[in-house]
Amino acid sequence: MKKGVSVRIISLDVKYRATNRNAYILKHILRVTTAGPDGRFLNPKRKTNHVSKGILARKIAERRKATQKKGISHRINEKCPECGSPNLIHDYDTGETVCGGCGLVVREQMMDKGPEWRAFTQEEKASRSRVGVPTSYSVHDKGLSTAIGRVDRDAFGRKLPLSTRLQMWRLRKWQIRSRVHSSIDRNLAQAMAELDRLSDKSYIPGPVKEKAAIIYRKALDKGLVRGRSIAAIAAASLYAACRTTGTPRTLREIAEASFVDKKDVARCYRLLLRELNVQMPIANPLTYVSKIAERTGISGQTQGHAIKILHEARKRRAAAGKDPMGLAAAALYIACLVKNEKKTQKDIAEAAGVTEVTVRNRYKSLKRQLGIELPD
Repeated sequence: MKKGVSVRIISLDVKYRATNRNAYILKHILRVTTAGPDGRFLNPKRKTNHVSKGILARKIAERRKATQKKGISHRINEKCPECGSPNLIHDYDTGETVCGGCGLVVREQMMDKGPEWRAFTQEEKASRSRVGVPTSYSVHDKGLSTAIGRVDRDAFGRKLPLSTRLQMWRLRKWQIRSRVHSSIDRNLAQAMAELDRLSDKSYIPGPVKEKAAIIYRKALDKGLVRGRSIAAIAAASLYAACRTTGTPRTLREIAEASFVDKKDVARCYRLLLRELNVQMPIANPLTYVSKIAERTGISGQTQGHAIKILHEARKRRAAAGKDPMGLAAAALYIACLVKNEKKTQKDIAEAAGVTEVTVRNRYKSLKRQLGIELPD
């Protein structure tokens, strides 16, 4: 209220009014009259105490919040009324909620929280969706930039005139140039393209490629790429991601898919471990058993016996300091001898990517330390 304005309190009434299921809210109505500069008085009923309005609004907000919290806790603690099982299955196609224990249909209607449109094919879903692709670290700009397509038609399908097509061609060219305007963007664009090529050639899953892109971005932020080959750092990042996630890919396989020598990839890999403080888990030979067996056509029963041999070798610490690929090859060779599968050391060594001497030495050490008796 402005300074110099006189206020007269006519009366103070305290009323109780029933709202929201007989809940009485105390409301103060302060009737005031305010004298203006010209001496006229305003209507006292138009002035209501704003403090009472704040109390009323706060009460309503608290009640609404309590109701929402009660509904959330009710949904979390929801159980079957028949058997009391919390295992409730929500079928979004039929809109029913079914108990997984006794099969009782708890609810027959469910709110559909999906889009308002329907799509029966993947093409319809792609055309009707109004959202873009999710952000990805394997794209140099994380997928947040704008792309101008090469469709030379308008929204009605009519062909654009020549002048408009030339203008769109120039806009598309400068849009592509503006996406990689700095040296870091150009470096990332080249590195992510190399990572994409390596992942496709080595059959690397998408999450592993994302992990490799994060490792490369960290190396770029620390200045480790300057003065070194982008392809070598990208291959080393991919190999580090495979080691971290337990994906069975060897350094030789990554180097063969890349255009860089194996020694350069290994040197960049050691640099990443040293500078980024990445803790690598110990390589497990169990992850290579199915890979070698698939290449040589070994049965599943023989693979299971080879896994038992590797478990026993780990218990007796016979696998410490040994190449995991050589150990897996030797365990498979022993399992083939036990199960009478005719596989030579040469076949298993070629599938594992190691020499026959390595398979023979690991075979002799496992046979001696585990006390395995093989048939003649």
